Amino acid sequence: MKSVYMVNKGVNQPMVFRGLKGPYIWWLCIGVVVLLLVFALLYIAGVPLVLCLLLTGILGTMLFVFVYRNNRKYGEHGLMKRIAQKSIPHWVRTNTNFGK
Repeated sequence: MKSVYMVNKGVNQPMVFRGLKGPYIWWLCIGVVVLLLVFALLYIAGVPLVLCLLLTGILGTMLFVFVYRNNRKYGEHGLMKRIAQKSIPHWVRTNTNFGK
């Protein structure tokens, strides 16, 4: 008898959706939900529909451009590394006198 085993070729690969990798997918999803809430709040507040659509469209375009540009520029983990690098102090200052 022959046994057939399936090979999982996508193990340990980053999650990719339409060119977005890893955390950028979540950023885009959260941004779209926030845009939906902004549109709903503006519409409920009585802002004209054309203005709501125009504002939401502009903000949505800016969101997509921002997320895709950062995805292309920094890659999957690059943006997190850059944020971590910015949190490292440039110098360490101590008030201890070692020689005295």
